[in-house]
Amino acid sequence: MAAEAPTQASAHVDRFALERLPPAAALPEFVFDGLGLQLPPRLNATAALLDAAVVRGLGEQPCLLGEGVAWSYAQTQAQVDRIAGVLVRQLGLVAGNRVLLRGANTPMLAACMLAVMKAGGIAVGTMPMLRARELATIIDKAQISHALCDARLADELAAARQLCPSLHTVRHYGTPAAPGELEAAAAREPDHFEPVDTAATDVALLAFTSGTTGVPKGTMHFHRDLLAACACWPPHVLRAQASDRFIGSPPLAFTFGLGGLLLFPLAVGASTVLLEKASPEALLPAVARFGATVCVTAPTSYRAMAALVAQHPVPTLRKCVSAGEALPAATRTLWRQATGVEIIDGIGSTEMFHIFISAREDQARGGATGLPVPGYRAAILGDDGRELPPGQVGRLAVKGPTGCKYLDDPRQAQYVQDGWNLTGDAYLVDPVDGQFVYQARTDDMIVSGGYNIAGPEVEAALLLHPAVAECGVVGAPDEARGMVVKAFVVLKPGHEGSAEMAAALQDFVKQTIAPYKYPRAVVFRSSLPRTETGKLQRFRLKQEPEAGS
Repeated sequence: MAAEAPTQASAHVDRFALERLPPAAALPEFVFDGLGLQLPPRLNATAALLDAAVVRGLGEQPCLLGEGVAWSYAQTQAQVDRIAGVLVRQLGLVAGNRVLLRGANTPMLAACMLAVMKAGGIAVGTMPMLRARELATIIDKAQISHALCDARLADELAAARQLCPSLHTVRHYGTPAAPGELEAAAAREPDHFEPVDTAATDVALLAFTSGTTGVPKGTMHFHRDLLAACACWPPHVLRAQASDRFIGSPPLAFTFGLGGLLLFPLAVGASTVLLEKASPEALLPAVARFGATVCVTAPTSYRAMAALVAQHPVPTLRKCVSAGEALPAATRTLWRQATGVEIIDGIGSTEMFHIFISAREDQARGGATGLPVPGYRAAILGDDGRELPPGQVGRLAVKGPTGCKYLDDPRQAQYVQDGWNLTGDAYLVDPVDGQFVYQARTDDMIVSGGYNIAGPEVEAALLLHPAVAECGVVGAPDEARGMVVKAFVVLKPGHEGSAEMAAALQDFVKQTIAPYKYPRAVVFRSSLPRTETGKLQRFRLKQEPEAGS
């Protein structure tokens, strides 16, 4: 069907998001071909996933697990409903308000996200490591009014709040004895909350991603988008069961983590383990400790864990999912040799919500991503917008039941063209088996260890240091992390490039923006390559012989 704008009467009283959707002509073509994708016009994602599981008789089955926490589906539903009650009856939330969520992966954070959507609000997940400057940008762009925050992360949010008049209500969790905070407030609420009668095309989630300009883009996802994603990749590629137990590393603030570690398990009545710290050294023992059967993480994590399996066997593991960056063939082989489990690879994007090209275990081939997920279509386009034949490298274009809907952003016209979503990836189709094979990013996004990092944002942080005159940041190939952030720095007179200066700049970036974005390599230069008009030529920095050092 053609691109469409929301047609159902919105339940949103606060119409901020509705009024900032792209116009119908700028939307991608949405495709609803079978697969149970003909969803009802009135739909609340939390009710359709969590409440429906309880109705199916899963109330006593395990749902959300964490360190010292084990909630059944009924207990999770009761907690979600009490938090929704707090939001609406105590904090004045109205449908359509944006609610910032800040915390590491825990059952409580998951309950907060589900509660916001059940109450008709729009959940805005944020990475725990974001600093006040980054949080303030998100709060201002989305005009966020409410926030639920882990008390251990309160300081940066408090600093951001001073810059953001829209954020008038903040409650913390993790402090059950504090009378004014979330747990105490929830204890005063009944354990039933009637879900808000949202339209399927009401916005449920606002996920932020950094583009090459460093200016964050808010991607809007309808209630139907979350359910459509549950109907495509999980049943046709992952094929998980109610008896499965999920575990993994991606934060719930990433759509990769939200789908793989919360929505998809709920959709099949499975349980999920939410770990606050999921480094390879912590994740592997946790798989054994919780008896997890499905692991969701990035290629770099699988590579690191492969060397540790001998000390931490994982006999319960039967499914392993990789996304977030290209999966090297060597990593696939190492993991299979260590565990006997073939990795299910996939590519998704924040704009599309989740995986749209992937391969089941029996289709997996080293170096290839896979085939379009049932429900999605994919093509390789040339610069003229025409589809290229197999074997030729071009721009990856996809369409399906989900698609890019930027929040009030002119970059919508770059991502969506002629009904296609252009992901910014260069691919080719293998002429022999038809699988899609990743080549590179078509923009300056740096994908390192599963994180998307915008080079210009790191440049902006470096330029705040008093010793830095100018700088350029690119991604450099790295065997362990796929890519690393590499900074080329020109210092001001009176400062000398040295190992000590490099370390000082790295520490400065860690304190200015999220620590994972810091440059792992720093090269000092007397000048940077620029065009006659003064524009930085990043491609020349990438071509430098030592770019991978």
